[in-house]
Formats: sequence, structure tokens, C-alpha cells
Amino acid sequence: MAYIPYGRQDINNKDIEAVVDVLKSDWITQGPTIEKFEQATAEYCGVKYAVAVNSATSALHIACMAAGLGTKDLLWTSPNSFVASANCGLYCNAEVDFVDIDPKTYNMSPEQLETKLAAAKNSNNLPKVVIPVHFSGQSCDMAAIHRLACEYGFTTIEDASHAIGGSYRDSKIGSCRYSDMTVLSFHPVKIITTAEGGMVLTNNPDLYKKLLLLRSHGITRDSKLMLGEQDGPWFYQQIELGYNYRITDLQAALGLSQLSRIDEFVKRRHALAARYNEKLADLPLITPWQNHECYSAWHLYVIKLDPTKRRRIFEELRRQEIGVNVHYIPIHTQPYYRQHFGFAYGDFPLAEEYYQAATSLPMYYTLTYEQQDFVIDTLKKVLK
Repeated sequence: MAYIPYGRQDINNKDIEAVVDVLKSDWITQGPTIEKFEQATAEYCGVKYAVAVNSATSALHIACMAAGLGTKDLLWTSPNSFVASANCGLYCNAEVDFVDIDPKTYNMSPEQLETKLAAAKNSNNLPKVVIPVHFSGQSCDMAAIHRLACEYGFTTIEDASHAIGGSYRDSKIGSCRYSDMTVLSFHPVKIITTAEGGMVLTNNPDLYKKLLLLRSHGITRDSKLMLGEQDGPWFYQQIELGYNYRITDLQAALGLSQLSRIDEFVKRRHALAARYNEKLADLPLITPWQNHECYSAWHLYVIKLDPTKRRRIFEELRRQEIGVNVHYIPIHTQPYYRQHFGFAYGDFPLAEEYYQAATSLPMYYTLTYEQQDFVIDTLKKVLK
């Protein structure tokens, strides 16, 4: 059987036609399709404002900047994530720390967060920003985190890079019902793709205006925001130090087309997850636990194996052309974080314990049942 990756995009003829239409238009970089994509995504998620950018990493960065994160401020996030969830704080010259995970969901633990906040209040070292990460597509317990945000006064930025198409307590992930901002990713292995791309969602008009400035050099053409007189209709001013984080109309066209199939994508992932759950139930492994208050986007399907056997099983599956992967190596154990900030193994034991056993099985829209059965049958043989 041909190689089966852990994740991949699905591009159909309508997606291609949408991109070709933009290529034939007058706008291929900064044009009207970006705003259409933003509006459609905001409407889907049930949020007021959306700002599309060139990656989720850029989205995290400008979200932190819009929140006012800066030197001597503190950002907390989950150690079980890609490094971008923490690096965005470093880009703002802030300090970064972590909150250990819930052993069932693998998301940031609200109980651990509450304990850490109480201790931080006593030492006058509370975070300015907290970034919960919706790992694998399942929402964190955002109501609990929101309650703590109200009590301790931090800004909440949901890292929903895995999670568009999912929901929590009957609200779409991205609605910002329990947060100040939400970040989405449109990388090819995610739920929908723009090739590379990301987005920040918010219900706050002031944050929205700030995000628009920050994604495009800090430049405005809005006369209400300018200082002094305008020289003419061509006039613009740089009023912030921003970045070139702009997405293109080409990418937005792909994203807009993909968005029309998002529920179909997520429904298929649920069907695949249900088959995995059923067919792996009697094997010596742990399948993903799901909170009944959540409807996961199922970006990843992560099993836990015996840590003493994980590497052997992983390598044998790879030899069989099954592209299993591991998500994630805890951020605090990366050499950069250990060498520069003093983090050490043992600092966040639940995330470390999870990592030692975690293995991501193939999960994507076009994964066939035949391919999935091959993955399952091969795993059964390797486990014997």
C-alpha cells in the first residue's frame, strides 16, 4: 500500500477554480477576496471580527501585541503544543511559563492554572496573557478559564490552530465567547487550508483595529487615525511598528472555497475517529478521551502506548509506510527553553508523561476505510 501520512490537505476542482479566478483578476495580493474570506469565517464561527494573516504564528504574535504584551510581562501557555504557542511571547520580549495539562484531555488543566494563579498572586507575578491550546481539535474548558481570567485579570487568547469546525458548550470554537481573541491555522494538515495562513478572531473593536494595523506595517489610510494634515488622497501614515504579515487574495480564495466544505471535513473525521475507537478498544493502548461538552474538530487522533515500547512500534509502523507522528515534544524541554530560561525535565510532569506515550495515527478527510483498516491491522500485528 502507498505511503499513508498522518495528515494531508484535500484540494478539489472548485478550490483550483477559485484560485485560478483570482489569478485572472486584477488582484492577486491585497484584494477583495481577503475580506470575503474574513467575513465568511467570522460568520461561521459566530464572531464579529476576523483578521487574516500569513500564518498562525503571525496571528499569535499580533494577538499578543494587540493585548499589550511587552517587556517584563508574563505569558502562560500549555507545554503540550508546537513551539509557536510560546514563542509569540518571546517575540514581544515577555517572559514565558507553562501550565501543566489535564491527563485525560491533554489540554491545559484549569485546576493547575488556578493553583498557579493563586501562587502567582501571592508573589505579585501574575500573567498578562494566557494562551490555552485546543489540542487535537478538542476545546479546553474555556468556561473555567474565563472565570479565572475575570478573577485574575489576564487576557485570554485561544490557540485554536487545531480546532476550527469544532464547538464548546454549543458555541463554535472561534466565537470568543470565553476569550478576548482566538487564533486559527490554515496549514495544509489542518482542517481547512490556505497553503500557509492564519487568522485572529475577536469581538472587541479596539483589538480589531489594532490587529489590522499590526499585520501591515502599522500603516493606516484612515484619516481619523492620522496626525496632522493629509497631503492628498494618496496619503498614508505609519502610526505603529507593524509587520508584513499579510495573506494574499490567492490564499484567501483557497480558504474561502475550503470553508464551504468544513462541516463535511469534520464529519468525516468524526467517522474515522469512531472507527478507530471501536477497532482499537481491546488493544493495549489508550484512545483519546472526549469531553461531552465539546465537539472536536479531530485534527489529530492520538493514542498512548506503553512508553517502553513506543519507539519500536513507531519505527515498525513507519517501515510499513504508515506516517505516524508524535504531537508534541513538551516545549519546556526544548534546548532553547532549557538553556535560556532555566526550564528542566520534571517541571511539568503530566505533559512529559503524556509525551513519552503519545503517537498520532493518520487522520485526514481523504483517508479511506481501507487505508485505516491497514493502519489498524498493522498496529495489531506490531503490538502482539
